[in-house]
Amino acid sequence: CDIMELMSLTPDQINALFEFCGAVFILNHCRVLFKAKQVAGVSLLSTAFFFLWGVWNVFYYPHLDQWYSFYAGLCITAANTLWIVMLVHYSRKKRV
Repeated sequence: CDIMELMSLTPDQINALFEFCGAVFILNHCRVLFKAKQVAGVSLLSTAFFFLWGVWNVFYYPHLDQWYSFYAGLCITAANTLWIVMLVHYSRKKRV
């Protein structure tokens, strides 16, 4: 990747890269949780906040005509949805 190419990215494309990378990192959380099968040191409240922020972004980006961010926002929101479902599942499993 050339530095001049990076400099030619629009703010929407740069934001989308951050959102998409966030989705990859969240999916890594899911992978680790699937392997460990137990939840420790994770706040469901914090995770829910960032999930709701993602839902808001999916609504908001089209109003800004930021379509790259919109599609990357769908990715991060889907990853957060999976993460929350897994957190709830493995948290309940631990109690039983």
